[in-house]
Amino acid sequence: MITRVAVVGATGRMGQLASRLIEASDEFELHASLDSKAPLSDMLGADIVMDVTVPSVSQGVVEFAVANGLNVLVGTSGWTSDRIASLERSITDKLAVGVIIIPNFSVGSVLATSFAALAAPFFESMEIIEAHHASKVDSPSGTATRTAELMQDARAALGPVIAPHADQRARGQQVSSIPIHSLRMQGVVAKQDVIFGGTGETLTIVHETLSPTSYEAGIMLGLRAARTARGVTVGLDKLINLRP
Repeated sequence: MITRVAVVGATGRMGQLASRLIEASDEFELHASLDSKAPLSDMLGADIVMDVTVPSVSQGVVEFAVANGLNVLVGTSGWTSDRIASLERSITDKLAVGVIIIPNFSVGSVLATSFAALAAPFFESMEIIEAHHASKVDSPSGTATRTAELMQDARAALGPVIAPHADQRARGQQVSSIPIHSLRMQGVVAKQDVIFGGTGETLTIVHETLSPTSYEAGIMLGLRAARTARGVTVGLDKLINLRP
């Protein structure tokens, strides 16, 4: 059975990529392509919605879709833990609706984040440097925010990390007590370094996206999962088996 997809944010980089994948697939059909000027009602009639807009728009897209009984795959950055918690509370009585939030569709990025969370309890000092293309409007990235939150969750019993002089602007923005430094530059697709400091050693976990094609497998996986999703699911790691 063909699944009809409405892509919101279809004119952006990720929206164009998703639309091409949907049109080339024998599993999905592009029901509607919405740009920033299109009324949200254009998504009605779809089976699922894919949101790849911007943080200031994404929440409204999700709320409209959920209110109309549509499952949503969110590929937009800016969904912090507080915003996700609010979403979870809002759909607890809508058991037939599901929202999947994917900060990064790259399998390699998801693995790097998992490795960082695994390492976090073993160090007291850690920072994140993330770089994206110059047109990315939000910082820190959703991936960096998600990484920091999972790292702090993994070391919750140990308390905040060591981040001296955090009041200085050059020290980055703290997320879950972890400083994040954002670069927005031409010539870059996406790159994230998670740097850990310990006694007499450092550990750096690096993931670099060389081409948007790295997102293709994750997008298709997210679309398939969105068909039957219920409640709120966060992260591509929830859709794949990370255990060997």
